[in-house]
Amino acid sequence: MKTLLHFKTGVIDPSGLLSSWFPKLDCCQWKGVRCDNVTGRVTHLNLPCHTNQPKFLDLGDKDDKSHCLTGEFNLTLLDLEFLSYLNLSNNDFKSMQYNSIGSHKCDDLSRGNPPRLCANSTNLHYLDLSYNYDLFVDNLHWISCLSSLQYLNLGGVYLHKEIDWLQTVTMLPSLLGLHLESCQLKNMYPLLGYANFTSLQVLNLADNQLLSELPRWLFNLSCPISHIDLSRNHIHGQLPETLPNLTNVKSLVLSDNSLKGPIPCWLGQLEQLQELDLSHNFFSGSIPTNLGNLSSLIKLILESNELNGNLPENLGQLFNLEALQVSKNFFTGIVSERNLLSLTNLKHFSISSPDLIFDFDPKWVPPFQLLNVELGHLRYKLPAWLFTQSTLKYLTITDSTASFEPLDKFWDFATQLEFIKVANNTINGDISNVLLSSKFVWLESNNLTGGMPRLTPEVRVLRLYNNSLSGSISPLLCHHMRNKSKLVYLDMSYNNLSGELTDCWKNWKSLVFINLRFNNITGKIPHSMGSLTNLRFLYLKSNKLFGEVPFSLKNCKNLRILDLCRNNLSGVIPSWLGQSIEGLELRSNQFSGNIPTRLCQLHSLMMIVFASNRLSGPIPNCLHNITAMLSVYSSTHKASFTFNFPGLSVNIACSIPMLIKGNELLYYTVMNVIDLSSNNLSGSVPLEMYVLTGLQSLNLSNNQLMGTIPQEIGNLLQLESFDLSRNHFSGEIPESMSALHYLGVLNLSFNNFVGKIPSSGTQLQSFTSLSYMGNSDLCGTPLPKICPQDEKSIDIVGNDDDDQFEVDSWFYMGLGIGFAVGFWVIFGTILFNRRCRHAYFIFWYRMRDVLIQKKI
Repeated sequence: MKTLLHFKTGVIDPSGLLSSWFPKLDCCQWKGVRCDNVTGRVTHLNLPCHTNQPKFLDLGDKDDKSHCLTGEFNLTLLDLEFLSYLNLSNNDFKSMQYNSIGSHKCDDLSRGNPPRLCANSTNLHYLDLSYNYDLFVDNLHWISCLSSLQYLNLGGVYLHKEIDWLQTVTMLPSLLGLHLESCQLKNMYPLLGYANFTSLQVLNLADNQLLSELPRWLFNLSCPISHIDLSRNHIHGQLPETLPNLTNVKSLVLSDNSLKGPIPCWLGQLEQLQELDLSHNFFSGSIPTNLGNLSSLIKLILESNELNGNLPENLGQLFNLEALQVSKNFFTGIVSERNLLSLTNLKHFSISSPDLIFDFDPKWVPPFQLLNVELGHLRYKLPAWLFTQSTLKYLTITDSTASFEPLDKFWDFATQLEFIKVANNTINGDISNVLLSSKFVWLESNNLTGGMPRLTPEVRVLRLYNNSLSGSISPLLCHHMRNKSKLVYLDMSYNNLSGELTDCWKNWKSLVFINLRFNNITGKIPHSMGSLTNLRFLYLKSNKLFGEVPFSLKNCKNLRILDLCRNNLSGVIPSWLGQSIEGLELRSNQFSGNIPTRLCQLHSLMMIVFASNRLSGPIPNCLHNITAMLSVYSSTHKASFTFNFPGLSVNIACSIPMLIKGNELLYYTVMNVIDLSSNNLSGSVPLEMYVLTGLQSLNLSNNQLMGTIPQEIGNLLQLESFDLSRNHFSGEIPESMSALHYLGVLNLSFNNFVGKIPSSGTQLQSFTSLSYMGNSDLCGTPLPKICPQDEKSIDIVGNDDDDQFEVDSWFYMGLGIGFAVGFWVIFGTILFNRRCRHAYFIFWYRMRDVLIQKKI
C-alpha cells in the first residue's frame, strides 16, 4: 500500500480515477488493482486511459487526454515484489522518476549508470507504457532489473536519447514481445554480430529513425518466432543471404524502409511463413520463384519497390493466399489467368507496371471473389473478369489508356463499391447523368466532361480535380436529398466551372474541406458558407470572385486555412476569424486599409499572406504575440485527413501552395510565413518582428518602408527567404545576418543601404550582385564596387610592389652595365693591342682548318 500511495503523490488525476486510493480501504479494492486470492499481494495494476475510438474520418487531431493520468511515472511501482502485470498505456505522463523507496533499488539510473541493485519486481511479466506521447525516457537501464519480463510495449514513448536500447533489452531472457514503434530510435547496431533474443516472438520497431544497414543480429533470433515488424523505418542496406533459426517464422514485415538489393532466395525456405511484407522499399531484381513453394503463405505484399522481370507463374499455386499485392514495380512480360489459377481464397489483388502486358481470356471466370483490386497501366480494355467480382468494395485503376466503354456498364458496376479511385486515365466521358454512390469517389485527371454528377447522401469524399467539367455547381449542391448529406471532402479544382457560388451551402454542413481553385466562378462569397461550422479548409483561389469577405464566416470557428488568392475581393482584411486559423492567404486582391491589430490575437496563425493588395499604414508592432511563429517546431504540423474503411485506411494530405523563394511551391506542412509585399505600407519595421524566431519566410518588398535592419535580425535563425527590395531602407547591413545559415533567397535591392556587405563567413557573399543592386553606396563582394577601406589596402600592397620593382630594376640595370664594361675591356684590348689582335686572328684560322679537316 505504501508503494502505491507514493506513486499516487506524483500523479495528477483530473477525472478522479484514483479517488478510491486511500489508506482506510483495503488496497485490493482500489480501482485498477488486483491481488492474489491466497497471499493478498498486489499482482495486477491496470490503469490505461480510454480515449475516442477510431472513426470513419480522422482529422489528425490529438486524442483528448484531459481526463487521463498525467504528471510523473515513478518506478517505485517496481518495488512491488509480486506484481506481474502493469498497464498504464495511453495516458499523458510527462516524466519518469527513477528513485525507489524500497530496500532494493535501481541505483544511479537517472545518471545513466548500470543498475547495481534491482527492484523486487522479478515476477513482472507484462509492462505497457505505450502511447504516452509526451513521456521522455533518458535510458532503459532500469528494464534490465525485470528478468521475468515477457511483454514490453513502449510504443510512442520518446527514447531519442537512449543509445543502448538493444544491449538493455537483450538482458531479458524471457522476452516474447518487444514493441518500440514510434520511439525515435536511431541506432540499429549494424556491427553487432549477435543478440541474445532466445525467446523473442514479436519484434516491432516501426516508425523510428533507424538509418543503418539491416544488421546481422536481427537474423539470430531463435525459434520459435511468430512475428517481426520493422515497418515504416528508414533502414538502409540489404537482407543477408542466409536467415538462420527462422524456420518457424510466421510473419515477416519489413515495410516502409530503405532496404535494397534482391529479395533473398532463403525466404522460400520458410515453410511456415504466413505473411511476407516487403512493401515500400528499394528491392530490385526478380521475385524468387521458390516463393511459390510457401504453401502456408496468406499475405504476399511487395508493392512499391524496384522489382523487375516476369511475375512467377507458380505464385498462382499458393492456394491459401488472400493478399497478392505487387503494384508499382517494373515487371515485364505477360500476366494472365495462368498467374492466378489456384488462388481460390484471394481477397486483395494489386498489380501495375509500365511494361507489363495484361492478356486475360475474355471468357475466364476467376476462382475467387475479391474485396479489393488495384490495377495500373492497362492498355486496351478493362479485364472482362473484373465485372464478375460481385463482392468487390474497393477499386483502383490508375495510369491507363484502356477504354472504359461502355461507360454505362462501368458506372453501374461502380454503384456496388464503397471506394473508387480512377486517376490519370483517358475516360473522356460526360458524367452529367452519372449517379455516384460510393463513400469515397476519387476521379482525378481523367478528362471527364459535362456538368456536375448527382450524389447520394452516402458520399463522403468527392474529388473531381483536373478534368474538363463545365457549367455551374448549383445542380450538384442545390438538388433535394431525402436524407442528410455526409459529404466532408469536396474538390473540383482545375476545371472550367463557371457561374456563381451557390447559396445552398446550408444543406452541406458536414463539409470539412472545400477546394474550388482555378475555375471561372464569379460573384460574391455567399453568406450561407458561414453555416459550415465544421469547415477547416476553404480554397477559392484563382477565380473571379468580388465583393467583401462575408462576416458570417466568423461562425466557421474551426477554419484552419482560408485561401482567397487571385480574385477581385475588396474591403478590409477580415480580423474576426477564429482562434483555429493557421493560414490566411489573400494575395492579389483589392483589399485596402490598415493591417488590423486584432490579427495579433490569433495565436495559431502561421501564414500571413497579404501581398499585391492596396494596404497602407504601418506594420502592427504586436506581431510577437502570435505564439505559433515563436516556435521552430510549429511548422511541422501536417494538414491531412484519414478515412478508415474496414481493412483499409486512406490518408489525404492537403497541399498548401505558397510563393516562397521566388516560386510557387506546394507544401504539406504549414510554414511560418509573412508576405506583405506589393502594397503601400509605410513607416519602419517594428522591432518586435525580429522576435518571431520560428519565421521561415519574410517578404516586405515593394512598399514605402524605411529604417534600418537591426542586429536582432540574427534571431531569425530559421529564415529561408528574406526580401526587402524596392523600399527606402537605409543604414548598414548588420553583421548578425551572417548567422542566417538557412537563408536561400535574399533580396535587398533598390534601397538606400550603405557601407560594406559583411564578409564574416561566406553566407552573404554566396548570393549574386542582383541581391544588392540599386544601392549606390553599398560596396564589397559580390558587388563590383570596392569599398574605400579595401582600396587603402590595395594601395599599401601596390606601394610595396613598386618598391620591390625599383630594387629589381636597379639590380638588372647593374647587371647590364657590368656586362657592357666587361665586354669593352676585353674587346678594346684585342682591338688596340697589336700582339693580342694577331694572336686572336691566328687562333680562329687554326680552328677553321681543324673543322674543315674533320669534315673531309
